[in-house]
Amino acid sequence: MNTNAQSYYENNARATRPVREAMPELIKGFGGLHQAAMKPGALSTAQKELIALAIGLAVRCENCIYSHVQAALKHGATREQILEAAGVAVMMQGGPTYTYLARVTEALDALNPQPAAEGSAA
Repeated sequence: MNTNAQSYYENNARATRPVREAMPELIKGFGGLHQAAMKPGALSTAQKELIALAIGLAVRCENCIYSHVQAALKHGATREQILEAAGVAVMMQGGPTYTYLARVTEALDALNPQPAAEGSAA
């Protein structure tokens, strides 16, 4: 079964190529902003990715959800931390965000991380 998350991970670079080619300066500027915002400081990059994921959920941005789940995992967040951050988004935004929680588990499953053993820490 091909999910939206799998499709995103397989096709995003190809699908966004025309935009990157048409607006290279805009994309470069956004990339610089992204790098500066996600650089570790008082918060780790993983923590910042969890915040970005929660915001993506709250504003119902499907591609943001997929992107920030992937980046959070890359920077060391666990499945449990990702789901907990998603729960905070639901608490803040309510029902509409709840309907997007399936996108988080879909993204986690597409990237295939296994749930951590009980009692393990990140």
